[in-house]
Amino acid sequence: MASLAAQIQRLGKHSVIYGLGGLIQRIVAVLLLPVLTRYLTPSDYGAIEVLVALTAVIFALLRAGIQSSFFRFYFAAPDDRGRQTVVRTSFWFTMGTATLALAAGEIFAPQIAHALYGSTQHTDLVRAAFVGLWATMNYDQLTALFRVEERSVSYAIASLANVLLTVGATIFLVVSLDKGPLGVIVGNFTGTLAIYVLLLAYRRTQLGLEFDRDTFRGMTAWGMPLIPSVIALNVIDFADRFLLSRIKDQHELGLYAIGMRISAALLFLLAAFRTAWPAFAYSLPEDEAKRTYGYVLTYVTFFSCWGALALGLGAPWIVRLLTKPDFYDGAEVVPLLAFAFVVFGAYVVVVTSIGRAGRRGSNWIVTGAAALIGISLNFVLIPPFGKMGAAASMLLAYFVMFLGILWKAQRVFPVVYQWRRVATLASVAAALMIVGKSFDLGLVGAIGLTAVYPFALGLMGFYLPQERQRIVAFARRFMLGRD
Repeated sequence: MASLAAQIQRLGKHSVIYGLGGLIQRIVAVLLLPVLTRYLTPSDYGAIEVLVALTAVIFALLRAGIQSSFFRFYFAAPDDRGRQTVVRTSFWFTMGTATLALAAGEIFAPQIAHALYGSTQHTDLVRAAFVGLWATMNYDQLTALFRVEERSVSYAIASLANVLLTVGATIFLVVSLDKGPLGVIVGNFTGTLAIYVLLLAYRRTQLGLEFDRDTFRGMTAWGMPLIPSVIALNVIDFADRFLLSRIKDQHELGLYAIGMRISAALLFLLAAFRTAWPAFAYSLPEDEAKRTYGYVLTYVTFFSCWGALALGLGAPWIVRLLTKPDFYDGAEVVPLLAFAFVVFGAYVVVVTSIGRAGRRGSNWIVTGAAALIGISLNFVLIPPFGKMGAAASMLLAYFVMFLGILWKAQRVFPVVYQWRRVATLASVAAALMIVGKSFDLGLVGAIGLTAVYPFALGLMGFYLPQERQRIVAFARRFMLGRD
């Protein structure tokens, strides 16, 4: 248990440090809402959200064949020279695909704008979004080096600098220059582009003119089977945005986007974990991995359920604090979206088993089936329920995907997961959420229900003996420290 505890602490340490940049980014994004909602309408937010979804999908598709294989091949390289070859090959592949995407986006911007909005009114937004895509793809590749080197502090510093520059640029463009949605998009990539240039200078000795075809073929052969699954996953993530805009309107999508911004506070926690998880998960020996993965799923579910409960219960007051009345209805979707991200966090843990076993080729069948179900649900639920139908569709699609991936993962790399504990975590959080939404308990009641969550778990027999001992020891140290 000592070794397992040390591994969990190692993962937790890097997750926390990686998450600092993301935490600040999420906090700043939320704190910017009072400023941005003063200068933007829900329809403006809807226009931005469509492009955010589009560039996220393109980013995932262009990086899918190389991103996950980068970690695997870096750690599998026999020496420093081999690792350098992996780094350089990945860098130039990313640079090439990002540049091709940028050129295509600039050339076909009017056609893309017409397809997304029904007119060419937002062509300038499309062009700016593709510049942001180029910057983000290349920035992501360079910061991945900090991750494989387990230099989480350096990663967090780069993320923090990116956030600060982005905030300054966004406020200047939107508030001072009154550039509206265009100012938001340009501001969002300004910091990324600036830090990318600095990282290029910092990494100049590592980034030589080398592109090894054998390494590239090996990486793409390992990574390409992932692409259909990535396509399906992005359909689940973003089809609701496109369909909500088309079936309803950009105003409804703008409200949905506000709810997504609040829910993204939980997504930040998962992003921090996902940043640390691949390098950690692949570095463990097989027997130790099978034991560790089970505990990781339990703890990830614990923190994500607690976070989802807090966000779902507190959403009405958060939205009222940060936006103006036009946006208040966006709080309605937060509980469903937050629990959708809980399920996604569980999926992230479980799918790693398939990657370890090298049996990812048929993942697309599972994710594809979930994507089709998600699209179907959107068509059924959005017309009568609008944004709530879109949120419910995402939750159900994620759950179907998780069940399918779990079934496959247990066949190729069986792990003893703690299902009774996981079920207890989810059911207690859901019950408290239902209580909070069924009765008008006010802000104090919402905070109280959130705070009672870990104690309710204790009453349900969730904690293991060694966990109870650690909790008691921590409480004693805390009380002695106060005295």
